[in-house]
Amino acid sequence: MATTNYPLIPTGKKICIICEGFEEYDYMTRLNELQVWDSAYNIRPDNAKGNGNIFARYQDRFQSASYDLVLVFCDTEKKPYEQYNDIKCKINDFHDNPKAARKVIIFANPCTMQIILSHWAQVSLTTAAKKTNAPLIHQYTTIPNYKATRDQRQDLMKLITLNNFRTMIQNIQSLPQDDTCKGSTNFGTFVSKLQNSDTSWIDKNKKLLHY
Repeated sequence: MATTNYPLIPTGKKICIICEGFEEYDYMTRLNELQVWDSAYNIRPDNAKGNGNIFARYQDRFQSASYDLVLVFCDTEKKPYEQYNDIKCKINDFHDNPKAARKVIIFANPCTMQIILSHWAQVSLTTAAKKTNAPLIHQYTTIPNYKATRDQRQDLMKLITLNNFRTMIQNIQSLPQDDTCKGSTNFGTFVSKLQNSDTSWIDKNKKLLHY
C-alpha cells in the first residue's frame, strides 16, 4: 500500500506579528525561512501595509482568539513620533493597561533598516529617509539606489543568512532600547525570548493583556 506523505503541521505557541509594511513582513518571513526561532513557537507574519492600519489589524487578530500572542513590528519614524505614539496609546487603552504596548511592540528607531543593516555592521541610523540611507545600504549589501522596490527587497532578503543573523544579535546588543533614542531597538529582547523554549513569558503577557 502506498504511503501518503502529508505536510507537517506547525506546532508551538502561535504568535502573529503585525508588520508595519513590506520590509518588516519580508524580513520576518526570511527569518522564518532560516528557522531561527525555537520550535516552541509558530511565528506568523501579517502585513498591515502601513502604520495607519496597525492598530485595527492588531485589534482584529487579538479578538479572533486564533493566537497565543499578537505582536507589532514597526518603525518609530522621526520625532515627534506622532503615529507611533498613537499606536502605543491605542494598544494601552485597548488593554486598559499602561504597560501593554511595551510588551507587544517590537520597534526600531528610526526604521527597520537599523536592524537589517546590523546583520553586517554596527550602525546607528539617524533618519528613515531611504535616499539618505541608500549609500550605507549599498556599502553593506551592494544594492544600489535602494528604494525598497519588490526586486530590491527580494535581493536584500537573500543576503540575510544564519551567520549574519548571529552577527546582528551581537551588534544590536550595544544599541539603546529607549524608543525615543535614534539608533535604538528592542528587537534583541524579543529574539532572546523567541529562541528560548521557555514560553512562560507568553503566559505572563496573556495575564497582563487579559486574554
